[in-house]
Amino acid sequence: MVIATDWVRLLVVCVLFTVVAGAVVRWGGLSSPTPVVRAALRAALQLALVSAVITAVLASLPSTVAFLLLMAGVATGTSAARTKTGRRGAWVGAAILAGTAPALAVLVLTGSVPVTGIALVPVGGILIGGAMTATTLSVRRVLDTLHSRHGEYEAALALGFAEDVAVRELVRAPAAEALLPALDQTRTVGLVTLPGAFVGMLLGGAPVWQAGALQLVVLLGLLAVEAVAIVVVVELVARGFVRRPSQGGELRLT
Repeated sequence: MVIATDWVRLLVVCVLFTVVAGAVVRWGGLSSPTPVVRAALRAALQLALVSAVITAVLASLPSTVAFLLLMAGVATGTSAARTKTGRRGAWVGAAILAGTAPALAVLVLTGSVPVTGIALVPVGGILIGGAMTATTLSVRRVLDTLHSRHGEYEAALALGFAEDVAVRELVRAPAAEALLPALDQTRTVGLVTLPGAFVGMLLGGAPVWQAGALQLVVLLGLLAVEAVAIVVVVELVARGFVRRPSQGGELRLT
């Protein structure tokens, strides 16, 4: 009876937050409430599915690796859709994996994270999620900059700059803005936010110092992963691998 009451209470709170978010974006003229409702329903469905299979996933190392690859695939698809890059959006997966895979390897090889599903899945998810966010933001900023400053790109070519060099000169500063959320999160940790890894370990009974140490490792790992993702995005765009379909003829790169 108590468990049922708790579930009802949580359901009411979730519905309340969803309604408030949808109403606010509608009232503020930001968008229709449809994306908010869809995101809430999708989150509920995905968490229900993950909860149903997570025991099997965590029990086997191959299953854990497969689940991490699934996470990376979904992150790639989400970033490609959000940046409206069409088929070329598959290349954003390179940016997401370029930092995430080495970071996970370092954590495992140094013993910072044990080779178990219960440790690899949450830490890997945090790193993949951070790389996805940085990739999405940087691709959007870079492609928007190429469109709005196309005249400067042409001028750089007229001055003798190679095409990839001209693109890099234009987009590096806008791309760097994608690192700001990670920088702010790191700077304000403990003062403004108590991130999930820290809180989760405390709730699990770990010593405070151990929870803080792991959270510091995760935050600095996120900085490294997102920095790598942004640099890779700049290179992918400079070399013409990532474009929006509408920008196909806007640059001379192929």
